[in-house]
Amino acid sequence: MAKSADIYYKIHPWKIIEKGFNKDYARVSESVFSLGNEYMGTRGYFEEGYSGGSLIGNYFNGIYEAAELEKSGYKGIIDRTEFIVNSADWLYTRIEADGETADLNTTAFRDFERVLDLKSGTLTRSYTWVLKSGKKLRLEFERFLSMKEAEIAVQRVKITPVDFSGEIFLYSGIDFTQIHHMTGNCMWNVTEATSEDNGISLLGNTVSTDQSLLVSCLFQCDCKEKTDYKEEKKLVRKFLLSGEEGKTAEFTKIIRNISRKGTGIREKEEFQKKCRENSQVLKSLSYEKLREDTLNWWEETWRDSDIAIEGDELNQQGIRYCIFQMHQTYHGADKGTIIGAKGLTGEAYSGNTFWDTEAYCLPFYIFNNTEAARHLLEFRYLTLPEAMERAKALDCKGAFYPIATITGRECCSLWQHASLQLQASTAVAYGFWHYENITGDEEFIFEKGLPILIELSRMLASRGDWSADKTRYGFYGVMGPDEFQMMVNNNCYTNYLGKKTLEYTLEVLQRYAGKDPAGYQEIRKERNLTEEEMDYFRNIAEHMYIPYDEETGIFEQHEGYFNLPHVDIDKISIAEFPLYHHWTYDRIYRNDMLKQPDVLMMMLLYNRDFTEEQLKNNYEYYEPRCIHESSLSPSVHSILASQLRKEEEAYKFFGFATRMDLDNYNRNTGEGLHTTSIAAAWMNIVYGFGGMRSDGKELSFAPSLPEEWKGYSFKVHFKEDVILTSVDGAGVKISSRKGSGIQVLIYGKPYTLGQEELVIPITR
Repeated sequence: MAKSADIYYKIHPWKIIEKGFNKDYARVSESVFSLGNEYMGTRGYFEEGYSGGSLIGNYFNGIYEAAELEKSGYKGIIDRTEFIVNSADWLYTRIEADGETADLNTTAFRDFERVLDLKSGTLTRSYTWVLKSGKKLRLEFERFLSMKEAEIAVQRVKITPVDFSGEIFLYSGIDFTQIHHMTGNCMWNVTEATSEDNGISLLGNTVSTDQSLLVSCLFQCDCKEKTDYKEEKKLVRKFLLSGEEGKTAEFTKIIRNISRKGTGIREKEEFQKKCRENSQVLKSLSYEKLREDTLNWWEETWRDSDIAIEGDELNQQGIRYCIFQMHQTYHGADKGTIIGAKGLTGEAYSGNTFWDTEAYCLPFYIFNNTEAARHLLEFRYLTLPEAMERAKALDCKGAFYPIATITGRECCSLWQHASLQLQASTAVAYGFWHYENITGDEEFIFEKGLPILIELSRMLASRGDWSADKTRYGFYGVMGPDEFQMMVNNNCYTNYLGKKTLEYTLEVLQRYAGKDPAGYQEIRKERNLTEEEMDYFRNIAEHMYIPYDEETGIFEQHEGYFNLPHVDIDKISIAEFPLYHHWTYDRIYRNDMLKQPDVLMMMLLYNRDFTEEQLKNNYEYYEPRCIHESSLSPSVHSILASQLRKEEEAYKFFGFATRMDLDNYNRNTGEGLHTTSIAAAWMNIVYGFGGMRSDGKELSFAPSLPEEWKGYSFKVHFKEDVILTSVDGAGVKISSRKGSGIQVLIYGKPYTLGQEELVIPITR
């Protein structure tokens, strides 16, 4: 892997610390210091203004804009795309003293420090501002987002004149003029502005999607006088403070952001009601209570989801940062919302969700926050109608889920991805299967999963076809997870996941018929599902072609893959990465080089279906062909290398898993965090070194201890209990918090977990 760490932040087990400000690292830090609470997210930009390179970004889950694309003459190619929009800067602040304005790009300063406290979810920053006269003021900033009241954010500014006395002006307000960087335009119209004695409000509407955002601020500040300034799309209050040497002036701003995503009459009425009650709600809030509630939320969350590493401070900081960002990105606060590839930390990938959500992110939530996992899957249920429309556009029956989406519509304008990749659809089926396998929540599967599974099976039965001799079924003209092979036939991953989807659909239908005959008949009637169609699903599954070489034990990635020209990826110069920027597009597809795991991904998702010999043969064949152009790739290799007891190799691939964004491995952290890769880092420890597998009837564990570590521990929620696992030189210690008698396999042997620790020697 031609990637290296750019270690910039100080190492601390519970904090991300920036000592001194490096302008070249400004945008990276804005991403790294992002805060979110699923409902909204804000980048770590300087609220007092910064004239250097910056991406002032504030985003709301489900608030988006649309753009019309040039209409293609070909059916199935989209002519409209959707993207998350940059919204109001509700942290807007300016500070003036002695005729100067604080700006870290132009003014003198010293003792800069910025700290993200992972235990409390609080971002603080401080520096000494040196005026041209030589006089100094100490500036301190604090912000946090409420994890209990999702609409609420808090900002606090403290100004302490060190050796300065005189007037200080603080400006605070709401700025709807922010540019959405992808389009170069502001995506908001402001329709209403309100000023009250203790606060201000602005009401904004998206330019074309009829969504609304009311931003309100409650100010708490001792000042000599205050004045409001209104511009188009901006409302600012100016406070005159008395600057006295050694005396701290404190300013607190409580922000409430009320969004309206839906465009129906009911949603508009609910929004208007909230707006009418808003002033009273804001007045009832206090900094102290909001901070206490958020601290308590994080304390409880860390108690149940922390991963502790002994003897490796670098990765201890890294994995806690990953866990922190996963909880910030999503925790089930709002049904039907999604996880964008950058979370709410930037505009890259347009805020779209991909198949990575079910394959990489969902396991974290299944084992840390079951309700959040269920809500993620509900998004696919709510957008089933859109998936069915997409299937029609692609000449298929049933439902074809988009490769990239915000609202359920396909947003990917690259036809080779949008039309040829079936893994978004099969990942949805896998997500429901994995969720049920761990939670046992049959009711949810029967109600929300089964309609999806039926329509997915219909799509698979119409998208694929039979071979010329009618002996085998497969999918033709597809692109698998690898993405460096286009328009191939019988991609192994695609066929295998298709087979699994069909089998799971039939199995759920059979169970439903036995447990609720009336409900079973009702859904068959509702979906017009006949016995003949179910028989056809079964026939397809039984005859699905899985390309496999019996002699070598290697699954062929797709028909003809074994005969492709070979590329020695170790001979590709570092200067040629990323390949999309340095190789012609067609050149990428003319060899056996892999962008990311394909066959190996299949063998991880359904791990117990394959023998260790098969895994070894396929790992050793495909690993040297993979260039890891995707940030998700190394974790899969690390997990499987650990399973194969290739410990050194596993740790090598693990090397940047927990710190990909902290150390800017891909040199693109400034665009936003790699949310699904952050989830993969969690998998890397729990599924990799912890050896957990969740694709069988019971959970299994086969922990190993990296040579570089003294020990580690992790927790997984399971069957309304929490499994506590720790590994060190003395062996594996495992128990459950409630002692509910969970049955697990450890190194292949059955055990019953109680509150008393089992101590088992490491046998790997």
